Amino acid sequence: MPRLQNKVAIITGAASGIGLGSAKLFAEEGANVVAVDVQDELLREEVAKMNENGDDVIAIHLDVTSEEEWKTAVQKTVDAYGRVDILVNNAGIHVPNKLLETSLEDWRHMLDTNTTSVFLGMREVIPEMKKAGGGSIINIASLAALTGSGAASGNGTAYSASKGAVRSLTNHAANHFAGDNIRVNAIFPGPIKTPIMGERQATIAERNKDVVPLPPYYGEAIDIAYGALYLASEESRFVTGEELIIDGGSVL
Repeated sequence: MPRLQNKVAIITGAASGIGLGSAKLFAEEGANVVAVDVQDELLREEVAKMNENGDDVIAIHLDVTSEEEWKTAVQKTVDAYGRVDILVNNAGIHVPNKLLETSLEDWRHMLDTNTTSVFLGMREVIPEMKKAGGGSIINIASLAALTGSGAASGNGTAYSASKGAVRSLTNHAANHFAGDNIRVNAIFPGPIKTPIMGERQATIAERNKDVVPLPPYYGEAIDIAYGALYLASEESRFVTGEELIIDGGSVL
């Protein structure tokens, strides 16, 4: 039997990268997937491809920093499928600015997109999970939350802070909602080859040889998606507040 048979999953940032990889894998494993993103055209194209393969996926526009759009997306999900079982808070951005070079505008934009979005998603989805008798939330953090993004160079100040806050939010929610049978876990990806890297994708292997022990020295979206699948499934029914590091051994 598919590992997510008849589960209803909302996945943010689902038009590309880790979000898209997770949406594809979850759909293949039997989930009814609600794929959300601000990249409307790309999202529709990818969802159409999945549905052509016989999957059950719907696309909904969602700016994850918008309280009202979160309310609308969750209501549309409930209207379509009757409940929400899984939330993958994946949407995020990265600006590699040093602390002294980071504008207040960039700081606020980073925290709104990477952190406030997680808060809003959990706040809107948890009441529906309570109605359903439980659920699983997977927050995509970053290795930067544990080590500091570009620590030696000083890059990624706001990014590291935003992902560190996701770590704390995850721990808080895991503790507070365990009694409602709602599990909340976080994944900490290391170097992953996704569109968020831009032109750096082309040289990722060479750049990471000194810091990632495991060949090919970088991961791909599917590597994170498999971790999310485990945390979304009943196989992890006794797991909450976990910090799953998927980084090729970067922090060994």
